[in-house]
Amino acid sequence: MRKLKFTKMQGAGNDYIYINGFMQDIQDRSKAALDFSNRNFGIGSDGLVFILPSDIADFRMQMFNSDGSEAEMCGNATRCVGKYVYDNKLTQKKEITLETKAGIKHITLLDGDEYCRKVIVDMGEPILDPQLIPVTIDQQSALDYPIDIDEKTWRISCVSMGNPHAVIFTKNIDKLDLATLGPKFEHHPIFPKKTNTEFVEVLDRNTINMRVWERGAGETLACGTGACASAVAAVLNNLCDRKVKVHLLGGDLDIEWNEKNNHIYMTGEAVTVFDGEIYINEK
Repeated sequence: MRKLKFTKMQGAGNDYIYINGFMQDIQDRSKAALDFSNRNFGIGSDGLVFILPSDIADFRMQMFNSDGSEAEMCGNATRCVGKYVYDNKLTQKKEITLETKAGIKHITLLDGDEYCRKVIVDMGEPILDPQLIPVTIDQQSALDYPIDIDEKTWRISCVSMGNPHAVIFTKNIDKLDLATLGPKFEHHPIFPKKTNTEFVEVLDRNTINMRVWERGAGETLACGTGACASAVAAVLNNLCDRKVKVHLLGGDLDIEWNEKNNHIYMTGEAVTVFDGEIYINEK
């Protein structure tokens, strides 16, 4: 039995547990994510993030969902990693490169303090090729594609931001039963790596509401990559312009799809909730 130090952080309500991998490690990271994320018997979170050394960037992020599955990356967690390494004096730079399983992300720290800081993440280019998302359909794009679930035809627009997303534009998203609907999209056979699912209501050319069902985590208060995917899908379906404010259950994110370099820029807050220690039993 030993103590492990951690920091709880959140971005737009998307909360993760952060471990300084330069100072300490866990034998079974997947099991730790499952145990720590439990909101009744653990710390409680949407998942677990390790901050690690990198040979190709300033830092590396390894993240796990609350069910123990490893994820490629998370936009909200990326912002929090940027804040963490700066606050904990692992770097003095305010422009940071971060290695993820979805490639290297560029983080810019803006105004703020040890409690809360605004952060921009260059999320890179959206991936629209169905084979690379991946979604197994016999088309060159997966925009406004029909899928039947619960005797209803839903129109999905699929985008990858390093992880797969299915975006659905609909009305009255606050009334949807995501606990029932979400798993049916997540595990649908056309998604070989499962999918995150965004239910989006367009308010105007620059504003949308969004709820999200995240694979491996269920409904969460926010999803940064999902907000980016939703903005891209809204532009491609001619529903929004390239600068979109995304209202999520946990707060707002500002998304810009830059026309010059095709990159997505996400701006939002990163917040430190508390530091703590937890006992772990490793055999």
